[in-house]
Amino acid sequence: MMSKRKGLLLYILFGVFWVFATDFIIDKYIADKDVFMMIQKAKGLFFILLTGFLLYFFLSKNEKYIELKEEERRLHTLINSMVDFVNFKDGEGKWIEANDFGLNLFELKGVDYKGKKDSDLAEYSSFYKDVLKYCEISDEEAWKAKVVTRCEEMIPLPSGDFKTFDTIKVPLFHQDGSRKSLVVMGRDITERINAEKKLSKNRQQYKSLFDYNPDPVYMMDLNGILTDVNPQFESIVGLSHNKVIGASINDFIFPFEEEKNKLMQAFAYVKKHKTGMNTGDIRFCIMDRIAIFSCTFVPILIDDRLTGIISYAKDVTHIRETEERLRKTEKLSVVGELAASVAHEVRNPLTSLKGFVQLLKDGESQYQHYYSIMLNELDRINQIVSELLVLAKPQQMKFEEYNLVHLMTDVKSLLEPQANLYGTHMIFDVKHKLPSISCEANQLKQVFINIIKNSIEASSKKIHIDLQAEKDWMTITVKDDGCGIEKNRIKHLGEPFYSSKEKGTGLGLTVSYRIIEAHRGKISIKSEVDNGTEIKIALPVS
Repeated sequence: MMSKRKGLLLYILFGVFWVFATDFIIDKYIADKDVFMMIQKAKGLFFILLTGFLLYFFLSKNEKYIELKEEERRLHTLINSMVDFVNFKDGEGKWIEANDFGLNLFELKGVDYKGKKDSDLAEYSSFYKDVLKYCEISDEEAWKAKVVTRCEEMIPLPSGDFKTFDTIKVPLFHQDGSRKSLVVMGRDITERINAEKKLSKNRQQYKSLFDYNPDPVYMMDLNGILTDVNPQFESIVGLSHNKVIGASINDFIFPFEEEKNKLMQAFAYVKKHKTGMNTGDIRFCIMDRIAIFSCTFVPILIDDRLTGIISYAKDVTHIRETEERLRKTEKLSVVGELAASVAHEVRNPLTSLKGFVQLLKDGESQYQHYYSIMLNELDRINQIVSELLVLAKPQQMKFEEYNLVHLMTDVKSLLEPQANLYGTHMIFDVKHKLPSISCEANQLKQVFINIIKNSIEASSKKIHIDLQAEKDWMTITVKDDGCGIEKNRIKHLGEPFYSSKEKGTGLGLTVSYRIIEAHRGKISIKSEVDNGTEIKIALPVS
């Protein structure tokens, strides 16, 4: 306002001086009237032109000033409408312009901030005093860098929380390299940072749940292709992560239609209902063995869209084996109770019948053939009763050091006549000198007789018996080339009264299993139909 008044006053003084001074000079030095009038007109014309030029100049300046003010108003409106902190500083670090967001943030609303440095403004805000002083240090680093800098800065709040800003500083320079101005922009990214922290926490929780789960966990796409597995799954299948990823889950499932149907039904159910489902027991082929897993399929939903399936598998192999052993034990218990109540009652009349048949046989010659058959069948009944008594009553075992080679030689000699009758050739092979083991020889002899006798009756042409020592175990392998056993029947071997023979009771193998268990040994059976059977018995040396 003062500059306008000064300009107007100077213009008036200049006009008065021009009029009076020129009139004085013309009156004093110009005598010719015509020349006088011409000079007066020229003087007036000059004054008009000068006045018009000055008027045009000031009007142009005024228009530019109005335009500049309008641009400044628009810029001010723009930066105040932004949710980011915006600040303009000159080359000395003095504030030129700042939006309302920044003023409210640093508690400078209502403060005449223009022309003041951060350290000056620090005196107006006790809470942000240190923050504003640090801004000068940060600005200096931006000036020295001479390029656009970007960093994350945390601003404390009076409530005790913090706001995180993604701060960009743009230094501007004159052509001579001197500092011109500094533009500071800060975007509030507190929500994003908190979301990232929450997401990171959730990822770590998920990773802990996935990686450190004691049970195998695996992810599949909707086609059953493995997309991720935890270390426990890798450990169980014996393959590295890279080799497992991309494989089909069907590659690890026991190749039975029953197992695949369970898997397909579970997949279909989860796809349709988008909810979890337990598949029940599924047999997996893992490192040349069969393991039973109870799997739970859970859908992977992203924005309510099914993108895959995650499965939690629990190894129930030992549980199912224990349940199977319990079932067999229950059967043996029932057989034992039955044997205890029946065996003695059967044996008493059996002795009488056998005695009378023997008397009839000795006294008559007409029906000798029938008497022989009757005696054989009575002997067979007596043998069954004896086996029942073995199951019914725990046997008193007296362990002694014994050489299995001698024992097996006795068994071979005992069964040789029966083998010759069936046209079977027995081969007994001992590769090395074997140590003696602590055992009950008579009971082991009964086991070997039962097993070799079964091989003879299985239409075998050759029976190969092999004895050898393996570390702390003595292994006896009986391998024949007989008719073999179906796979689905192998698991039932050893159960009481389970036999494929026409006159078999199944008690022979049941007794054999019990004897081997009493010796803390193991029996394993491998067989294929028409390709023979291999029975391997392992007994501890000590």
